[in-house]
Amino acid sequence: MTNEAIQEGGSSGHFAVFSSQNSKFRYSYNKIREVKSYRIAELFTAYRDILWDDGRHKYNVSSFIGEIDEILLGERFSTFDQNTLDNLIGTLRQRGNSNATINRKMAALSKLLRKAHKMGDIHSLPEFRRQKERAGRIRFLERDEEARLFAAIRSRSEDSYRLSVFLVDTGCRLGEALGLIWNDIQEHRVSFWITKSGRSRTIPMTERVKEVIKLPPTTEGRRPRGPFTKLTQAQYRAIWNEAKTEVGLGADEQVVPHILRHTCASRLVQGGIDIRRVQMWLGHQTLSMTMRYAHLATNDLDGCVVVLEKPRADEAPRSAESSVFASPLTAPFAAKAARKESGSEPAKARRKSSKGK
Repeated sequence: MTNEAIQEGGSSGHFAVFSSQNSKFRYSYNKIREVKSYRIAELFTAYRDILWDDGRHKYNVSSFIGEIDEILLGERFSTFDQNTLDNLIGTLRQRGNSNATINRKMAALSKLLRKAHKMGDIHSLPEFRRQKERAGRIRFLERDEEARLFAAIRSRSEDSYRLSVFLVDTGCRLGEALGLIWNDIQEHRVSFWITKSGRSRTIPMTERVKEVIKLPPTTEGRRPRGPFTKLTQAQYRAIWNEAKTEVGLGADEQVVPHILRHTCASRLVQGGIDIRRVQMWLGHQTLSMTMRYAHLATNDLDGCVVVLEKPRADEAPRSAESSVFASPLTAPFAAKAARKESGSEPAKARRKSSKGK
């Protein structure tokens, strides 16, 4: 008998069997799929409602993907290679996009392509490298700015005022506050379950937060599902924009509702709270996010000014004992040496020293 394989089944079936003297093989045709290609816009249409919740972010992502599809000239892909990605980033940079903007657009594209790859629509993915971003200035509200802005908001909507106070004292995101239900509030603490990072967190409430979550009695006698569920993001942003224009902040593009989160973080750091606790309070996924506020923690550097100040002519040199940076281990020995040098060493010690001679 020869070793030549003999086909036992027809190729028109779901499988075919090939046999020889030494082995028998069974080949299945059920897993064979036609390789298709898709436009980026088509993939977005297929998966946008799965990957992104309705809201402003989804609207921005839609704009990003539309621009990317336009740059790629509606090309269809079964694989998305590194060269295509690099050319795309280069075009965005030529259009004047900053690295931060490019990162946001690439984050949307990466999320879409990873989903398409998982579903078998795209068969290879490039490596997405985060572009280096410059550390920009973080804008936060001064106390007087907060007072003026909140007064203008309150004159328009008591619910929006209550929400503003809650945002600045908890540092939570707008969506996190609007999604609260009463079960999330227990005694002196509030828990955020639906968060951007996907990690829940619980923080204590300030006294004024405890006050603003109390709803006034209604004629209907029925309490809403949560303290801020009467509001939508669009309604709150509209009232915010009217109020900030009234108090003279209309031209400042950084004065958006998210500034209240920056304000909370800045006050915690300036008040001496360590960065790790600030990270836990804000719910940052990585410490690097919180480190943006670290430059505000200058209390530990105040002693440097004393060292750098030029001493006056009538001021005696500072002793080691009184140095602001004297070590608690070395200061007593340094002080003793200084007293001996100046002749102010106790008499008992001097007698002991002379007796030894």
